[in-house]
Amino acid sequence: MTHDSHKARLTELIRTLCVRDEVTSAPDPALCLDLEQATLHHEAAPLIGHVMIDLLEESGYAPGDYDSVGGATRSASYVATALLHAATSRGLDLDAFCVCAAAPSPESLPPIEGPSINGRKIVVIDDPYAEGNSPLPALETLRQAQAEIVAVAAVVGGPSRLKDFAEEKGIVYCSALTDLDLVTTAIKN
Repeated sequence: MTHDSHKARLTELIRTLCVRDEVTSAPDPALCLDLEQATLHHEAAPLIGHVMIDLLEESGYAPGDYDSVGGATRSASYVATALLHAATSRGLDLDAFCVCAAAPSPESLPPIEGPSINGRKIVVIDDPYAEGNSPLPALETLRQAQAEIVAVAAVVGGPSRLKDFAEEKGIVYCSALTDLDLVTTAIKN
């Protein structure tokens, strides 16, 4: 498969698996997206990894320009894992990490799970549709770990605090698809 065919197939799978039925009647149809349905799917997850690596390359980040990918939501962790596996299948070295929610006690969990990101160049995965707390505290955790955020990437981009943060800091924000791509097609069908 070529990059374009990977992306086309992924778009089709996300439309089928992730766009909820109520999309045509919701006040904001873009909010009716459950990306985890794709990140845990046998065909969609590997495509996500390959499409995201290609997206980063198209955005100016070749393999080696970043060493680790991850984020603060469950869905971001799944996307990071898909990237890790896609990179491995291409013979590339890439680690993944997960910024944990505040632990109840210092002995509970480390604030970042996975190989150390101290001093490493990282890509933060954004999922604007994930429910939960603001991703901004996770950025402070990454800063304290002395990681260098080189880009923020999303499978499906939409209004996002991480996008706003990236733009403020001059960090590249890229997304493989837009919510409009998915919603427009879902409404037509």
